[in-house]
Formats: sequence, structure tokens, C-alpha cells
Amino acid sequence: MSESKQKKENVNDVVIRLAGNSQDGIQTIGGFLARLAGRSDQEVITYMTIPSTISGGPSIFQVRIGSGEVLSAGDSADFLLAFYQHSYEEHLSFLKEGGVLIYDTEYVKPDVDDKRFVYVGVPITGLTIEAMGGSAKDKGKNIFVLGLLARMFSLNVEKLRTLMSEKLLNKGEDVLRNVLVAFDAGYGYQVDNVLDRYYAFEPSKQVDGKSQVTMDGNQAMTLGLITAGIRYGAGYPITPWSSIMEALRSELPKYGGKFIQVEDELAAISMAIGFSYSGNLAVTGSSGPGISLKMEALGWAVMAEIPVILINVQRGGPSTGLPTSVEQSDLLQAIYGSHGDTPRVVLSPKNVEDCFYVALEAARIAKKYSTPVIILSDQALATRIEAFDEPNLEELVVDPQLNLKTRPSDYLPYSMDKITQHAPPGTIIEGGKYPVVTGLEHDEAGHPSGNPELHMKMTAKRREKLQILANEIDIPEVHGAQEGDILFVGWGSTYGPLREAVLGNTKFAKKLGHLHIRHLHPLPNGLETIFSKFRQIFVVEMNDSGIYGYGQLATLLRARYCNSSIRSINKTDGLPFKVREILEGAKRLSGDAVSNYSAYPYE
Repeated sequence: MSESKQKKENVNDVVIRLAGNSQDGIQTIGGFLARLAGRSDQEVITYMTIPSTISGGPSIFQVRIGSGEVLSAGDSADFLLAFYQHSYEEHLSFLKEGGVLIYDTEYVKPDVDDKRFVYVGVPITGLTIEAMGGSAKDKGKNIFVLGLLARMFSLNVEKLRTLMSEKLLNKGEDVLRNVLVAFDAGYGYQVDNVLDRYYAFEPSKQVDGKSQVTMDGNQAMTLGLITAGIRYGAGYPITPWSSIMEALRSELPKYGGKFIQVEDELAAISMAIGFSYSGNLAVTGSSGPGISLKMEALGWAVMAEIPVILINVQRGGPSTGLPTSVEQSDLLQAIYGSHGDTPRVVLSPKNVEDCFYVALEAARIAKKYSTPVIILSDQALATRIEAFDEPNLEELVVDPQLNLKTRPSDYLPYSMDKITQHAPPGTIIEGGKYPVVTGLEHDEAGHPSGNPELHMKMTAKRREKLQILANEIDIPEVHGAQEGDILFVGWGSTYGPLREAVLGNTKFAKKLGHLHIRHLHPLPNGLETIFSKFRQIFVVEMNDSGIYGYGQLATLLRARYCNSSIRSINKTDGLPFKVREILEGAKRLSGDAVSNYSAYPYE
């Protein structure tokens, strides 16, 4: 069958799952597809799993591309590309009925008698070796597959070539030349011999004309920190925080700053606090185990009222746990970790774009309220690639300047009458009486004091500034129904699946609402008014339901509002929520009241 006889099938929303081993470079294929979508003004969200062992192992990369709004990575795949037999066996159940299985005929023997799927067998390994030479057995087949997909989906080849050149040219012209040879071999494969159609994406529904950028959550967080005026920081490597650290190490010197990789987590937060003490708001970060080590020094920053940003890219725990899997089990640690009463601010981005903007918000709050701010990202956001409107940097960029203006003789950094604002070392204090910064309880000038009444007043002072912050936080928007049967409440990376569960389930659109909380501590005022408009409130989060049956945010909300309608939908499998899981959880908790809820939002 010639290409001219193939049927054209227009597609609006496609989920492609690539399954192989970590050394096969499937993340590279998915990354190129995602960035091409971004440059084509399409919506895109990716999802990946990688083994936690150094020796590697089974891995997937999933990309969902749509001409309209894309909110999650997808509950099931339209296309599954299997490199090996285990890839086929472990992921076939994820392929929807009528979906297309593309497989390497040299490694995969599918059950073609199973008529639920379309089978496209391609000798991927052999054709890659033929194109690139015998040394290419374990290299290049990922790029061959990229060419094959470009042919199947009528992708913009010139843009793909440009992306590959930008990514690989620094590795040498020979490497780039071999990559393009593999790509051309895949693109030239006569797929019409095994598939009677080709696919073309509907034109993008983007109408605002804004340029898009495409990146993962850690990249967005890094750029947000730089835009917010952060020029200093320190850290220690740990998955999945490390890419932020590496990016800051290379980028901050370009802006006259420094990011130091130190010997351990204690040194990292201590050095960051030191940078902030000098008048330069600084950042540090880690994941669960490293955050635990930072807690004692974080308590010092709370007592001394030193602004500092601490990023926690959450992963499965406790202990070493699931280093490459997602979880949201560090919320209570973020709010209550460390000894004593240690009030600090906790924020959480909802998607990759918000990773950029939450960094701006964290810096603003840290400086205004002279407080530590913890950003709770997670592994799903860290590695996910999304396309979003390019930020207006001219309006957002903060030029950090030290405030060395002379302070009057009555200057008291810990004055009871105002929020603490420190004078950087070197600032002239009229009269020559200089304040002290200490982790001991202190008076208004910072001098250590064990006075019981003073300790009560200073404890209240540190708490009350967070209560003042709560008054300025906008109440979150409710998506879907503004009142009705069920309100889903979420935080962090559950945003997309929750919103899709509500907005996509048109059959019950008048009954389902979604509220997403970005400011987790302090909570915005007025949530109780929203809660009162719904019969049931289901908090969806990726942590354990605990011995009392409630997840971490649900526990906080029940304690805050004494509302018995607040219940939990939890999971701890290390994977992001599927839309199906959310709706099935609602059906389970609701019983007969919503027994007809569909497990699939678009039925």
C-alpha cells in the first residue's frame, strides 16, 4: 500500500506511552515530542518512571498532546510503543481498546489473536543497525522511533531537526550526524505496509497569540527563583531535587551570585541562612530525608526570623523509600517539623507553570514577613514537561539590592510593633548600639533573654505575622459547580487530574466542584464558606490515610474547621492520580448517593 492510499485520521488528543529500559533513551524521545508540541502551540503534559537503582531497569515515558486544554497525562494510552517483551506484557493493559501497539519485532512476540488492538510490528533494532552500523545495537533506536512517530503523526520534521540540533550540537557534529541518520531511517520506513492510516493533529485552539515555553517543573522552579531575585544558595544532591541545584550552580554566577554544593544537608541550610543573614535572600532544597536533616537549623531561622526559601521536591518515604516515585507525605513535616513552636510558610505549586510563579510568591513572602518559606513540589512536577505561555519577564524580574540605609538609634529589629526587618551586616546604626541575631529567645534588640513573659510575647509575634499573611491571601477559585454534592479538594500535582475529573464529567457537572489550595500554611481565610455549600468534601492526596482514616491535608482541614463532611481519597503507589481513581474514590465514599458516577469522565 503506498502512502497516497493511506487514510488520514485527524486527532485532537493523543496519549503515547513509550516503554523500554532506562538506557534506551525513551526520555529523549518523549522530551523531543513534548518540546515540539510546545513549539507548535499545542498543550502537552508528560509523565515518566525511572528505576531507582544505578544499574537501571524498566522505564516508561508518557506524553499527552492535545490541540485543546490538557490537564493530566491520561488514564490510558492511544499508542503503546514496546521495546521488549516485558514492556509489552506490563503495559498492554494500559492501552485502550482499539489502540495501536507498535513493537520491535526482534524482541516482542505479541498475541495477535487478541483483536482489541491494532498491531504494528517494526524491526526497530535491525533497521537502526543497518542505518548506523553494527555498533548501534543499543544506541540510536530511540531516535529511529522518533522518526517513525514523526512519519505516523505527520509531525513538523524541520522543527524536530532544529530541536535535535539545539540539544546535541554541543556533543559534536559526528554525534548529531549519526542522530539525524537514525531519525531519517525511522522517518523513511514504509509504515504504510503495516498500518492503513496516518494521523494528523487538529490545528491548535490557542487563540491568545502568546509565545509558549516548554520545560519541566524543576527548570521552571529554577527560572522562577532567578526571576525573583535569588542570587545565592547552597545544597546537597538528592533525587529529585538535584537538577535544581545543578542549574543554580551554573546559572547564578551569570548574575553575579553563587550556589555552593556543600558537604551535607546541615551545611547547606546553614550556609543558605548565612547568605540571607547577610541581606541576600537565599535558597536551599532537598527531598524528604534531606529535609529531615535540615530541621534543626530551620528552627534557628524561625527563632531569628531570617528569611530563607527551602524547596522540598517530595518523593516516596520514609527513609530512602521510593527515590524516583511521587508522594505527598511531607506536608505535616513542612508545617510542624522541628522542635518547639516554629511557624513558617508552606506553599505548593499546582503544575509546571506554577512552579515558576510559586518561586516568585515564596520570595515575596519571605522578604515581606522575614520568615522561612517552604515550597512543596514533588517528583511528578519535577520531571513532568508542560508547555505554557511565556512569562512577561520585564514585569516580573526583581533586581535584588541590599538595603544598607542608615538605621536610627532606636532601631529594634524585633520590635513588638512591626514585622521584623533585619539590617544587613555593615549597616550603620546611629548611636552605635548594634542589634544581635541569635537562636536564643531574645528581646526586641535581639539580646538573649529567659524572661517568661517576653518568651510568650515573642512566640505570639512570630505566630501573628502568619495570621496577618492569611488575611492577604486570595480565597482559591472553585472550578466546576459552585455548590452541590461533592467538592474535591487538592494540593500540589493533583490539580490536573482533579480538574479534569470535574470539568470532564459533564453528566454530573452541576454536582462536582474542585478547590485547589496553593497556600497550605497559613490557609487562606474563608474556606469554611465554600465548604458549607457542598454536602461532601473529599480531600485527594498522595499519602496514607493514617490510623484515623484521614490524609495529611484532610487532617489539618478537619482540625481547622471541625467539619465531619471532610473525608479522604488517598493512594501511596508512587504514581500520580488517574481521573478514574478519583471518581471511583468518590463513588466508594458516597455510596448510593452517587452510585451512577462514571469511572470515566468523558462517557
